[in-house]
Amino acid sequence: MKNTLYFILALILLSCHQGSTQLKTVFTFPKKLKEVSGITYDKATNTIWALEDKGNANVIYALNAEGKLLKKITLDNAVNTDWEDITKGKDGAIYIGDFGNNNNIRTDLSIYRVDQKELKKSKARATYQIQFSYPEQTEFPPKKSKMMFDVEGFFEFKNHFYLFTKNRSKNFDGTSLIYKIANKAGQQKAVLVGTFKTCSNYNHCAVTSAAISPDEKKIALLTHDKIILFENFKGDAFTQGKRRDIDLNHFSQKEALVFKDNQTVLIADEKADKIGGKVYELSLKN
Repeated sequence: MKNTLYFILALILLSCHQGSTQLKTVFTFPKKLKEVSGITYDKATNTIWALEDKGNANVIYALNAEGKLLKKITLDNAVNTDWEDITKGKDGAIYIGDFGNNNNIRTDLSIYRVDQKELKKSKARATYQIQFSYPEQTEFPPKKSKMMFDVEGFFEFKNHFYLFTKNRSKNFDGTSLIYKIANKAGQQKAVLVGTFKTCSNYNHCAVTSAAISPDEKKIALLTHDKIILFENFKGDAFTQGKRRDIDLNHFSQKEALVFKDNQTVLIADEKADKIGGKVYELSLKN
């Protein structure tokens, strides 16, 4: 019996070790960045841009490939109500998603654009602001079974933003809604363009980030321990493409995802209980 227990324990330890090698740790965030909720990547300068969510300053941070803080930029005309993701457009502009909505009560959802020239300053201004609402939400908050209007992940594709909701409903079933918003200043109504399911366990299957590959042939969605990959889609019918669920064998409060190249993603997690606060690299090659 004792030998059997030792054998089982050895298998568990081996499994954990093998799983931990799948994600390559790139660096640990500086101590001041404890609640990173979004990252994006600038290949030309090999720079990672990061931001933090609700309760933190209206600041974006530039880090090099080793995690050294290069600069921080304060946005004078943008408020960090709940910044949840950051993405880079084809023109090099950076977009900030102020759409965290844990309690589904917000009526001030926004996306801020920051032009390249502003990224050279220590104090900058958002070039313009997109304000939007969800036509399907008519109550603030909705019923506990309809808490579908929190978002933590988005990207730009063909001059539109695609937002993937984080389901906070009672009796979570993995449903995520996909909304589309034009990349232009002013007030808009988000357009519901799709829906899909992850899985039925909230802790493992709530969507916390989204990204599109540089060649725009793959999209990746992040949870605390999985990546859901869609490829070979037509137009913006992302979920009609081939789906692959990738188990990371690593559970933490993963909040941010970006493609480094067409076959590699970078993933960031928040530091919680002395765990996390790192950037990881993962190859998507089979």
